[in-house]
Amino acid sequence: MKIRRYSTTAPDFEQSLQALLAFDTAQDDSVDNVVADILRDVKRRGDEAVLEYTRRFDRLDVSSMAALELARSELDQALASLPADQREALQEAADRVRSYHEKQLMSSWTYTEDDGTLLGQQVTSLDRVGLYVPGGKAAYPSSVLMNAIPAKVAGVQELIMVVPTPGGEKNQLVLAAAAICGVDRVFCIGGAQAVAALAYGTQTVPQVDKIVGPGNAYVAAAKRRVFGVVGIDMVAGPSEILVICDGKTDPDWIAMDLFSQAEHDELAQSILLSPDAAFLDKVEASIARLIEEMPRKEIIRTSLEGRGALIRVTDLDEAAQIANYIAAEHLELSVQDPVAYSKKIKHAGAIFMGRSTCEALGDYCAGPNHVLPTSRTARFSSPLGVYDFQKRSSLIMVSPEGSRKLGRIAATLAYGEGLQAHARSAEYRLKS
Repeated sequence: MKIRRYSTTAPDFEQSLQALLAFDTAQDDSVDNVVADILRDVKRRGDEAVLEYTRRFDRLDVSSMAALELARSELDQALASLPADQREALQEAADRVRSYHEKQLMSSWTYTEDDGTLLGQQVTSLDRVGLYVPGGKAAYPSSVLMNAIPAKVAGVQELIMVVPTPGGEKNQLVLAAAAICGVDRVFCIGGAQAVAALAYGTQTVPQVDKIVGPGNAYVAAAKRRVFGVVGIDMVAGPSEILVICDGKTDPDWIAMDLFSQAEHDELAQSILLSPDAAFLDKVEASIARLIEEMPRKEIIRTSLEGRGALIRVTDLDEAAQIANYIAAEHLELSVQDPVAYSKKIKHAGAIFMGRSTCEALGDYCAGPNHVLPTSRTARFSSPLGVYDFQKRSSLIMVSPEGSRKLGRIAATLAYGEGLQAHARSAEYRLKS
């Protein structure tokens, strides 16, 4: 296979990098039109429409929503039936994710000014959240952990999970993860119809305040369209990894780290930056050799040939500058002093520091969330966290003395804006 090689000293490097990073995020009109029809139909007909689409798309012969809701006992049974090693791994990963996210909890606060005016911020959790989980063979229990646990830590009162079960195929690891996380209700529905049910509510599925979790193009299009009716986490693009290496890490390790994202899908992106040209040669040789061992080698090959790159930089300072421009979802710092070097990084979804820290650990069990900004959106957004399931209300209690001072300021500014009622509302308090 042939992976692109670039050098930052080439006169056209900047244009080449921009072309490499370019990803068409425009929606497919045919997908969007189908989704729009489904959303309207579910909003209008509720359960009846959800059942109809479930029969059509998931090949399930069901006549009532009751047949699509799983009992808590089924989730518990899925957990109990797992092999001991899987059950223990799932539980330990959940414990680590929970421990990390508990440190993100925001607290309410107030302060009182000299005249008795009280100001502050009140933090509360969302009431009800919907979690979309891919189903069937393409199922990810780790996504249940990463979305459900921070919601529960935040204090979300009710967590509704939707997961398609095409042909009746239920993934036991996904159900077990739901049991461990304390998911309140689970419906075996998927696609745009599931997003619509969560966003608008039906006779059976309650309306939620926010929808989180990954899905296919139809799910992504549906989440875009219902945003504003409900909140959403993000509409993520293909997975990405950027590795910065000083040339002193085992090249097989780096090659496999690049594979770890490339195997997600053909549009995933894997990039290596290094000042050591001989090391880039070694990694390229490792890629050529190791890819033949990979069950998903065709996906990896397409990804690396289409969107991958090995880039020689002049030094590690330049690598940091390029990394901040790329703003990758996953950034590995495989260098001698990764903690010091990380101070040079401003934009990345998650930063994996040191030669022993492979990105895969973050996907499953390190603790931080694996729901991360993609497509350079790490320039302005953050990983999913407890703060995404909490909201803030400003607290304002003005004392009579404070009202006289603030009233004059507000009235002056309100008259300047031509808003007389605002001004007079403040002035009334001055007379008291």
